[in-house]
Amino acid sequence: MAYVLRFVQRFRAEDEAAFMALEAQFAALERRKGWPRGRRSRPFAGREPVHTLVWECELPTLAAVNGAVAAMGADPDHARLLKRQIPFFLEAWTEVYEVLDFEAPRRPRRRRAS
Repeated sequence: MAYVLRFVQRFRAEDEAAFMALEAQFAALERRKGWPRGRRSRPFAGREPVHTLVWECELPTLAAVNGAVAAMGADPDHARLLKRQIPFFLEAWTEVYEVLDFEAPRRPRRRRAS
């Protein structure tokens, strides 16, 4: 069963340029460390204001989610960047979603006799 790991960060609108510059450094860090590559988005319309960043990735197991969070949390480079980004936060939280799959299992095709 797959899971979606999401980090939601609402930041001060007046600090958007500095916040996004740091976020670009986080993206480079993900690539350098071989961590899960997150997809970053921001609300266009909806409940959350536009000065919200959502980072998310899909992982195959809950153990993989826990491993990714632990790896990021234990990394000194990540900690240094986060320390610089936290002053821009209005609030931040982590979410984990279970991916639901309602597709019917595929049956193997029967081979037609010649």
